[in-house]
Amino acid sequence: MLRRLYDWTMALAAHPRAPWALTGVAFVESSVFPIPPDVMLIPMVLAERMKAWAYAAMATVGSVLGGIAGYAIGFFLFELIGKPILAIYGYSDAFADFAQRYNDYGAWIVFIAGVTPFPYKVITIASGATQLNFLVFVVASVAARGLRFFLVSALLYWFGPPIRDFIERRLGLVTTVFLVLLIGGFVMLKYVH
Repeated sequence: MLRRLYDWTMALAAHPRAPWALTGVAFVESSVFPIPPDVMLIPMVLAERMKAWAYAAMATVGSVLGGIAGYAIGFFLFELIGKPILAIYGYSDAFADFAQRYNDYGAWIVFIAGVTPFPYKVITIASGATQLNFLVFVVASVAARGLRFFLVSALLYWFGPPIRDFIERRLGLVTTVFLVLLIGGFVMLKYVH
């Protein structure tokens, strides 16, 4: 079934309305869909490299709006379903402690999950369930998803088809190395001043 979803998503990349499909896939991937929008973004940018930035922007907007939908799922359905279940099993206090720790580092958690291959939908729903500050969630989501999609588009724009295989096989490694360098830079700035 996952392979059929992947093939269907790839076929959408060649459709005349592919930009809107990319936005839609980015939206649903942030809350429920298992296939990342990169599957469409990569062939679309390779086919029309001059539209790389527009495609990255559409994927970012769709993903952030989908993240907001995921946040709403966590926020509203957790109240209706999750809390009563936790109460039955006596985990209400444990969840309150988890939510507090999650919210202490929420911006970083959202940012790291939004850039790496970690399923972003898990974080969007968890952010709503723990009632992470909504503005913090949106800002971290815009930064993370924008960085991810613009990085992929930039690599494809500058290096073209030869970079496609590298991105598809090592996207997690590329984003993780970039994230380590970014965080390392902030840590160095903290100790330099």
